[in-house]
Amino acid sequence: MARTPDDKRLELLQGTLDMLVLRTLQWGPQHGHGIGQAIASQSDDLLKVETGSLYPALHRLEKRGWLKSEWGISEANQKAKYYRMTAAGRAQLLREQDRWSLLVDAIGRIMNPARTVKE
Repeated sequence: MARTPDDKRLELLQGTLDMLVLRTLQWGPQHGHGIGQAIASQSDDLLKVETGSLYPALHRLEKRGWLKSEWGISEANQKAKYYRMTAAGRAQLLREQDRWSLLVDAIGRIMNPARTVKE
């Protein structure tokens, strides 16, 4: 896969990192580095989460009860903290997805006013 130049990468909107982390963990437990890699890979490298943003987000989500963590051994045979989504995290992900859909719809109406149908 070709790397995306830095000038093509997108800035995350405030609040979207939590949703992306929860979405990534929907498929099972993962360590922090793996979460960042999954977000980059699934966005074709348009989104790159810096460690200075990722780890505070993981700690914040854990403090809110949306994630649980435990130490394990990574694929590279290194000690790593693995995060998994809790039931409260799954409920939060659904709320975030609903809010995201509303935001995308609202921005779409502004960016494409001709497509907006008046009823």
